[in-house]
Amino acid sequence: MEKKSHPLRNIKLTLEFDGTDYMGWQFQAKGATVQSVLEDAVQRILGKRAPIVASGRTDSGVHVLAQVASVRGHFPLDDKGLQRALNAMLPPQIAVTKAETMPPNFHALKDAKWKKYRYVVYNSEVKSPMLHRTSWHIIAPLKISDMRRAAAALVGKKDFASFMGSNSSVKTSIRNIISLDVKKRGKMVFIEVTANGFLRQMVRNIAGTLVEMGRGRIRPEAMKEILDAKDRRKAGPTAPPQGLFLVEVGY
Repeated sequence: MEKKSHPLRNIKLTLEFDGTDYMGWQFQAKGATVQSVLEDAVQRILGKRAPIVASGRTDSGVHVLAQVASVRGHFPLDDKGLQRALNAMLPPQIAVTKAETMPPNFHALKDAKWKKYRYVVYNSEVKSPMLHRTSWHIIAPLKISDMRRAAAALVGKKDFASFMGSNSSVKTSIRNIISLDVKKRGKMVFIEVTANGFLRQMVRNIAGTLVEMGRGRIRPEAMKEILDAKDRRKAGPTAPPQGLFLVEVGY
């Protein structure tokens, strides 16, 4: 049982994980999720189940460099001890990079102001066995200047219905993209987007559309038309999950 002799604390957990073998963050009836594995570890420390709230969901196969989650409990360990204990129980694909005691009103989801995602493309004629779990392999040369020009049309507060995944239940598809950059380093192409919030599969749909423009299959000037259409069918394909990383959450 949870020992009430220890004070109730609100813990902020910063997590890194390889999402390849998981059905995303949120608990699912079938298949392992990061939330379920982490809650199992916390239960072993507290002696009871404690719900863990994250800054947002991640899809199956998506990776995380700095997810933020919060959990309340009468923990018998200090912050550093809690971090060590959790990491000793978690599988190699999941790590707690930091544990911090926060004010009682801190909430990982409600207090998040912005998030930064990075989509990674490996642009090479030859595949890389070392990168197949963490990037999208594109053989055709990509015209980065066209991708950058198209990306600029998405910056700002706009209706991103054309980039929203199916079966989404949201009150509004309006989001504010603070920055959207396309960078090339050798054979690697990075699509980095920061926004106040994201729709389901929004980054992967943007990445898929930008890659089509880089390939020359969609003209970059069409980005505004795609946006204005508010129709998912007008945009490009959904990029595969293994190239997507949640990089940072701002509070």
